[in-house]
Amino acid sequence: MFGAIREYLRPELVWFLVGLGLLLLEFVMPGLIVFFFGLGACIVAMVCLVTKASINTQLMIFIGSSILSLLLLRSWLKGVFLGHTTSKQDLGENLEDFIGHRAVVKEKIVPKLGGKVEFHGTNWAAQADEQIEAGTVVEIVAKDNITLKVKAL
Repeated sequence: MFGAIREYLRPELVWFLVGLGLLLLEFVMPGLIVFFFGLGACIVAMVCLVTKASINTQLMIFIGSSILSLLLLRSWLKGVFLGHTTSKQDLGENLEDFIGHRAVVKEKIVPKLGGKVEFHGTNWAAQADEQIEAGTVVEIVAKDNITLKVKAL
């Protein structure tokens, strides 16, 4: 009985199954990270097929190959799977999503100190030229990074 179990617990088979499991787990967990640990486990399985490495050597190969492949191949593979981009989107391009829309003041807005407004269910830092009390409906007139410039209606 124990001989049959020992036959299935060969290091190359265990590492291969761990690698296969991690590679399949990448389909569930996006981000292209787990893939490289699955790749490292498969590399250790191949090494175990060729040599009789100690568990310490197997772990060192697993950690080293996983991290090295992650550092060297991740950005290239992300470009292959997600597509290469030649330019980044300018944050100012989608101003029409903000300008002219209305928001509600959540924290009193004081000139030069700012406050908070709620826009589309999210709280944003806000600035205005005049003091605006909480609960007031305001119009968005500009956007500067993550700060909305507003005016009272």
